[in-house]
Amino acid sequence: MDERCILVDEEDRALGAADKKTCHLMENINKGLLHRAFSAFVFRPSDGKLLLQQRATEKITFPDMWTNTCCSHPLDDFAEEKVEEEQLGVRVAASRKLEHELGIPRSQTPVDQFQYLTKIHYLAPSDGVWGEHEVDYILFLTADVDVTANLNEIRDFKYVDRAELQTMFDDSANSFTPWFKLIARDFLFGWWDELIKRKDTSGLVVAKNLAGIVDGTKVVKMV
Repeated sequence: MDERCILVDEEDRALGAADKKTCHLMENINKGLLHRAFSAFVFRPSDGKLLLQQRATEKITFPDMWTNTCCSHPLDDFAEEKVEEEQLGVRVAASRKLEHELGIPRSQTPVDQFQYLTKIHYLAPSDGVWGEHEVDYILFLTADVDVTANLNEIRDFKYVDRAELQTMFDDSANSFTPWFKLIARDFLFGWWDELIKRKDTSGLVVAKNLAGIVDGTKVVKMV
């Protein structure tokens, strides 16, 4: 909780830094405190299935909920993660956190293979005390990865295809993080369809083939 997130305004201009505890307290969020984050989606090249994780019970925000492969923050603590050109900072942070949470070696998540799509601004209370208020960069990656789950971070993981994820959404026994639901509602399934359509000549899905599919220069306000 002492790690320092990057504070931003609603246009994603960096304003400074604050520790994770400060950033995730609703009393501060209600005053407008906003920080930078990322949501990484890792797809298997052979069949285009998406790797999901279920957040650990010990998580302060949104415990036990299913979500995309990895969701976290670039940190002010690391100079490289503050670099904004070509979204380098969030790409580096994504590779770091995929290793931390899922045990995926960084060699399997090359920074230059993440495809940035867009960034969203959303606010989501968790339990009244804690919540999220983020400008969240959406990153796609296609890679064969070896998962060794960090049980302090996640309680489960699995690969799903498009239909299987929709079935999960339709089952009221499952709960999902608010940012994942928003991204799925407005973007994910359309981009996923394009990912499958744009397979390479070997029949593999390639995240970089989605370059230019969306104008990622503006922050999209989600409600």
